[in-house]
Amino acid sequence: MIAPPGPRKPRGRALPCPSVRMKRVIPGFGLTLGITLAWLSVIILIPLAALFIKAAGLGPQEWWRILTSPRVIAATKLTFGVSAAAALVSTALGLLVSWVLVRYRFPGRRMLDAIVDLPFALPTAVAGITLTTVYGEKGWLGKPIIHVAVWIRDTFHPTGWLGEQVAAWATHGGAYSSLGIFIALTFIGFPFVVRTVQPVMEDLGPEYEEAAASLGAGRWKTFWRVVFPLMVPALITGFTLAFARAIGEYGSVIFISGNLPLKTEILPLLIVAQLEQFKYADAAVIASGMLIVSFSLLVVINLLQRRLNWQNR
Repeated sequence: MIAPPGPRKPRGRALPCPSVRMKRVIPGFGLTLGITLAWLSVIILIPLAALFIKAAGLGPQEWWRILTSPRVIAATKLTFGVSAAAALVSTALGLLVSWVLVRYRFPGRRMLDAIVDLPFALPTAVAGITLTTVYGEKGWLGKPIIHVAVWIRDTFHPTGWLGEQVAAWATHGGAYSSLGIFIALTFIGFPFVVRTVQPVMEDLGPEYEEAAASLGAGRWKTFWRVVFPLMVPALITGFTLAFARAIGEYGSVIFISGNLPLKTEILPLLIVAQLEQFKYADAAVIASGMLIVSFSLLVVINLLQRRLNWQNR
């Protein structure tokens, strides 16, 4: 006689017993959390609190007087405007370079991949001196910029802000103008975009493109409707990193900008100038205002990124 079958065992992974405590790789949650909070407080929270405490001693009227001065307003417009433009260009070029490094195999690919990290390893002061030499009036790329600027000036006769920029380019090339600041900020922000987008593109693989092609989609339609929407969150992250890095950049900009007040002076340089004049409270107010604006922009960008990530799920 054949015995009746017994109850079937559940398939899949067995659930752990509630009484058995899971072992963690790093033991001691309380200890590790305490060390983490203490380290973040010493490195970030305490210095920022000291900055705001120093700036709070002046009062609202002094804050308004300092932040609305013509020199601070001009430096703010230049810093945030050029940083945003450099981050946008870095995002577009970073997407292109990431696509080439991931989708194609060619001689010298590893060398090109290593060159992308060069701005990370190069000291910012050395980068500033190098860019000033190359884009200056006697540099390899500065001379062509001068010829183009002279042709624009003599042909179109631009006036206003554009006329001032063209006149500066016709005299000094790419250096000592907002163009030089843009070049320096693009140089230091470009690797952030590539290293953010490249891993995401590697994870996508060619399956999405092959599926779109099998349904009759062309190359551009496949890119804009299939690949690009999946890359948008990573592109926003890369833009945020490049933008945040550009706002606080100092070493590479001071050599190529010319540091002219109301024209080519950035906020970090203005803060250092206030410190050299022993105006510590004024420097703290400018730094606090810069920090508040930067943090607000980063919060808005992160909220946009989270919304796009939620929509792509």
